[in-house]
Amino acid sequence: MTFKLTIPGEPKGKGRPRFTRQGHTFTPQVTASYENLVKVLFLQAYPDTQPIPQGTPCTARLTAYFAIPKSAGKAKSADMENGSIRPTKKPDTDNIAKIVLDALNGLAYHDDSQVVDLTVIKTYSHEPRVEVEICEN
Repeated sequence: MTFKLTIPGEPKGKGRPRFTRQGHTFTPQVTASYENLVKVLFLQAYPDTQPIPQGTPCTARLTAYFAIPKSAGKAKSADMENGSIRPTKKPDTDNIAKIVLDALNGLAYHDDSQVVDLTVIKTYSHEPRVEVEICEN
């Protein structure tokens, strides 16, 4: 079983939980919105699919495409597009993986602890997005 999903827009990372003055925690709005977007896109692409069975290992491959800055000249823009220059900016690769994998809990697999092999790639493109591929091992 393989799931493929494209999340349009600039890649986002999982935000840290915030605390109120009373000590209660809450998820930042940007994180909650992005996780909901991932869930909606998955359910639209795979409406009647059962998750990968619990205990079954799976592989996840995420490619985060960041927008090429308008300030980049033609030569630098071309280098960014062909992969010679790669993004070393935030969000971190682990936070990109965390927000996507957490959003897919219960949809693509029972729990993201089933992911035993994870690859996250950051690159540039004129079309910012995150491409996700989840495969049962």
